[in-house]
Amino acid sequence: MEAPESFLTTCRGALLGLSIAAPVGPIGLLCIRRTLVDGWRIGLATGLGAATADAVYGAIAAGGLGAVSGLLVRHRFALQLAGGAFLLWIGIRTLRHRPPANAAPTKGPGIPGAFAATFALTLANPMTILSFVGLFAAMGLGSGASTADSVLLVFGVFVGSAAWWLGLSAAVSGLRDRVTPGGMLWINRISGCAVAAYGLKTLAGLLNSKV
Repeated sequence: MEAPESFLTTCRGALLGLSIAAPVGPIGLLCIRRTLVDGWRIGLATGLGAATADAVYGAIAAGGLGAVSGLLVRHRFALQLAGGAFLLWIGIRTLRHRPPANAAPTKGPGIPGAFAATFALTLANPMTILSFVGLFAAMGLGSGASTADSVLLVFGVFVGSAAWWLGLSAAVSGLRDRVTPGGMLWINRISGCAVAAYGLKTLAGLLNSKV
């Protein structure tokens, strides 16, 4: 018995969402660190912010909204400048953060703050639209699909991305009680340097593009 085409479309979207979310980048590092510091709910909210932004860009690409995507691409310099500066700020802040010596809970960004920060940070890279357009075209999907197929495709993208962040935050949460304050200090140093480096790389790329 063959699977319904709608189910296959959703699965294709889920695979795309998973493939986009899985590579370790600044959002992944933020998810790992926030899970260790503030718990899996904050870590998951961090990832879901990125998953929602991916779904938004996927919807723009699948819907063939050329005016919106063109507007975002035309303003990519300002958006990536803000994203690079934000990454640099987060990296420096993480690098300077010293974990408490006791097990008292720290005051984190909260679920809404964690979600909003990574949602905005992911949206600051409008070139993601071009990635979705290329992937959709390679799979024979995208602007030529029906409205129902486009909705299922975008839903699949969100499900695949969200599943990755759920698995990552759950896996890291299992290690939380084993991390000592000294170990957390090194995690802050390493993740802070890495996130700041991503920010500097983004800013340097913008400078080179203007030369």
